[in-house]
Amino acid sequence: MAEAPTATELRELLESRKIERVLFDYAHNLDINQPEEMTKLFTDDCVVTYAPNFGAEGKDAYRETLNGIGTYFSATTHHVSNVVIDFIDENTAQVRSVLMAIHRYTRERPDGWMFGQYHDTMVKGDNGQWQFKRRELRTTMGMDYHVKTSHPLGRAE
Repeated sequence: MAEAPTATELRELLESRKIERVLFDYAHNLDINQPEEMTKLFTDDCVVTYAPNFGAEGKDAYRETLNGIGTYFSATTHHVSNVVIDFIDENTAQVRSVLMAIHRYTRERPDGWMFGQYHDTMVKGDNGQWQFKRRELRTTMGMDYHVKTSHPLGRAE
């Protein structure tokens, strides 16, 4: 007979689902052009880095990077999968997820495709909500994608 899960295992299972919801809410809010809702998912002192020289430090600076997404893109779709969550402690987790994103631009150009991974540090606030403390995008490959530089995935040679 299998042993019953421990209290820690049950807590981590429940907290994992909450963290996954934040990942999916981020993608959803990006796709429906709700930048204000996106910023709520980040800590005040967050660090966001999508590529070298493209990101922000702090929620206010991050909000600025989102200005214009509604006029730059006519549509986006972000698919997040393969979520791996490692708890550092009860209030901190390292999270890795796989991303496939397609961007339709408002100006005449081919749709941009991007494949990569998010590497996140997430923290649980006093209100019990998980937020991004650090979000880093590492790019595997892209096609007609608007960002020409990227953080490497770290694939072995």
